[in-house]
Amino acid sequence: MSLIDPSDTDTFFRDVEAAAKASIWAAMATVHEGEPRVRMVHPNWEGQTLWIATGPETPKAKQVKAHGRVDIQFQVAPDDFVHLMVRGQATVLQDAATLTRVWDVMDYDLYQFWPEGPSDPNYCVIRVDPERVELSKMFGTMDKRVWRA
Repeated sequence: MSLIDPSDTDTFFRDVEAAAKASIWAAMATVHEGEPRVRMVHPNWEGQTLWIATGPETPKAKQVKAHGRVDIQFQVAPDDFVHLMVRGQATVLQDAATLTRVWDVMDYDLYQFWPEGPSDPNYCVIRVDPERVELSKMFGTMDKRVWRA
């Protein structure tokens, strides 16, 4: 395992974003009444911030509001079996400026879920500020690189 030097942070997060794009889906673990809950999400990176579009009344949004610690695991299919894990603090955001900006960060058509666009009252975003990011190959057994905030 190698720890990422602060001078290599930008390069590391470019590699992280490329791996995440190859993955498409990720599993996000939240906490509900002291128990873990896991669901599939389609997050997008913006620099060192991970964004997830959702609705304010979804279980994941409610769980993040109550307990903001999350773990997210991306699994990229063969050839390299890239493994990407993110642990961090999540926050649900609903301010107009953030919703409008993040609308354009997401790499899929959000109108299919929120037809009124960024001002749709059923739309919010989850911001994940990573504390630890691990990127490796072969399910974590090769070329493991770890970044810590």
